[in-house]
Amino acid sequence: MRGSLPIAVAQPVCHGHDVAANVAAHAALVRTAAARVVLFPELSLTGYELAAAPVDPADPRLAPLVDAGAATGTLALVGAPVAGEHIATLAVDGAGARVAYRKMWLGGDEPRRFRPGPEPVVLTVDGWRLGLAICKDTGVAEHAARTCALGVDVYLAAVTELAADLAVLDERARRIATTHRVFVAVASFAGPTGGGYTETAGRSAVWAPDGSVLARAGADPGEYVRVTLT
Repeated sequence: MRGSLPIAVAQPVCHGHDVAANVAAHAALVRTAAARVVLFPELSLTGYELAAAPVDPADPRLAPLVDAGAATGTLALVGAPVAGEHIATLAVDGAGARVAYRKMWLGGDEPRRFRPGPEPVVLTVDGWRLGLAICKDTGVAEHAARTCALGVDVYLAAVTELAADLAVLDERARRIATTHRVFVAVASFAGPTGGGYTETAGRSAVWAPDGSVLARAGADPGEYVRVTLT
């Protein structure tokens, strides 16, 4: 029988292009949150810097995050550009790091460098099926439909949004939750994060399948919220 799933959404302090400093901030949040899964925002390891160098999952700079996963039993879902010109989610735990998902729907200036990912992805953690999304994916109904059709319990979205767009983000999360009857978790950058984003929305949150908000962070970098899904 499937048990509960402690999950956290986190909004780390970000240093543009500084992977080592960002890994340290991620690792600290993983240790503090003490959740089975911790979701971080889009391009969280580099900041929203579209010219940032790709991050190799074997990069030794990721070691503190791997160590934090080993110490806490956490799967961290972090954002980075990767080889093949993709915006990706890396899955990092005590066993190491791997590319878990590549963003399917690109926005703004992203297509000038990046290519869309090929397909939806679902990860299974302790019997829970987690569908992955990155930012603009959440605004494309086809993405949630295709992902949830694979059998999803939780739809996890890593985003970078302006504070002025918070209402749009909330509407998307509620729509996905109520349409597909799934939990929705959104990790949203807070504070400056490069790429012209001198201030981002923060307010990371988790929604229930009925569209209600289970927990929400504030607007400051370094915050997180943790929810135990049952």
